Amino acid sequence: MGNVSDLHNKAMECVDHAVMEGRRGNEKLATEFFEQALKFELTAIAELDDQNGLSWSILHRSAGWLALDCNQPRLAKELAHKALAGNPHPKVAEELRDLLKETHGGSQEKIARENGQNQSRRAIARLCRRR
Repeated sequence: MGNVSDLHNKAMECVDHAVMEGRRGNEKLATEFFEQALKFELTAIAELDDQNGLSWSILHRSAGWLALDCNQPRLAKELAHKALAGNPHPKVAEELRDLLKETHGGSQEKIARENGQNQSRRAIARLCRRR
C-alpha cells in the first residue's frame, strides 16, 4: 500500500501545481500537470491489491475527476462505473454519482469548451474535500 499512497500523493502534488498554474493563467501547463496527476492515479489503481475497499473507490473517484479535468469524459465515466460496481462507501458513492452527472451534463464539445473554465474550480473543490 505504501507505493499506492506515494503515487496518490504525487498526483495530489501535481494537482496543487495545476491549480497554481491555472490561477496564473497558464492553462497549458495546468493541463500538463492534471495529465501527470491522472497518470499517477491510474498507476496507483493498477497497483492496489484490494479491488473493492475504500482506497479503491477513492482512487477511482480522484482519477475520474482528473480524467474530466483532462477532457476525457469517457474515461471519467468508466472509472466511476467501475468503482460504483464495487460497493463503495456511501459518501464516495455519492461523489462518484456526481462525477457521472458531470460527464452526462453535455456533449463532449461542451465539456471541452467548459473544461478550461471549470478545471481550476473542480480541482480546488477536490483539494478542499481531501484536507
